[in-house]
Amino acid sequence: MKAELVCLDDRFASIGGDEYLECLYDGGRWLEGPVYVPAWRSLVFSDIPNDRLLRWDEQSGQVSPFRQPSGYVNGNTLDTQGRLISCSQGERQVVRTEFDGSLTVLASHFDGKRLNSPNDVVVKRDGSIWFTDPPYGITSNYEGHRAEQEQTGCHVYRISPTGELTVVADDFVRPNGLAFSLDESRLYVVDTPGKHIRRFDVKEDGLTGGEVFAPCTAGMFDGIRLDAEGRIWAATHEGVHMFDPDGTLIGKLLLPDVVSNLCFGGPKRNRLFVTATTSVWSWLLTTDGAPPPYDHR
Repeated sequence: MKAELVCLDDRFASIGGDEYLECLYDGGRWLEGPVYVPAWRSLVFSDIPNDRLLRWDEQSGQVSPFRQPSGYVNGNTLDTQGRLISCSQGERQVVRTEFDGSLTVLASHFDGKRLNSPNDVVVKRDGSIWFTDPPYGITSNYEGHRAEQEQTGCHVYRISPTGELTVVADDFVRPNGLAFSLDESRLYVVDTPGKHIRRFDVKEDGLTGGEVFAPCTAGMFDGIRLDAEGRIWAATHEGVHMFDPDGTLIGKLLLPDVVSNLCFGGPKRNRLFVTATTSVWSWLLTTDGAPPPYDHR
């Protein structure tokens, strides 16, 4: 499919790449949580209603099951050691896949009550894990298991390097995608029903601020990622929107389906992977993704 770009600002002119988008897979129900795993030369992504994690192999181009059942996993990322960190909506946990394939539960309760349904997750270079906890996995049996909400709200949490779980933001309707700035001094968090991205200052003991960074002009935001220039790439109902660090919407990559999430990957981090409803799309571009937490160069 031809890559359909919309330039809204001169600062978008430096972003380009292949003239076409490649469809890597088209057999899901609601695809989410893409993460590129360099050690495997693979993209791992979630098919939430089908309760499975899938893996696309970069060398063969084949897609195969990675884990099924998956616990209705939504968001995925890698920690500072390259281990897979996943948000299990069905089990209402954040889990880590060890190198031997076993699972370690990192968070399941706060103040003695079960989490709602962890949604998306990022890792800071100090080893702390930050995740959002809306109730999508407990409102019906479609993306998890229908259940009563035990937490008083939908919060953003931090798991310290020693395993302590704390609330770092408690004034969201339904927090969703999140991403750190390049120097990790700021955290961007989507509030999906609010149709905006908020920006926080990161402090030793949590977050401050939280002003609206950018509104959504096409449905609602979902997952977000940063590139190596600090620009924010956001999933929307019409495709991927790109924002300058000052909050200006500078351009769009339009897709035929509602986009849920995205990530950068490939050997040079210059391949964009996008999950969009039933499909996974790829675009080789002239911009690199932000360094992952295990890359300390």
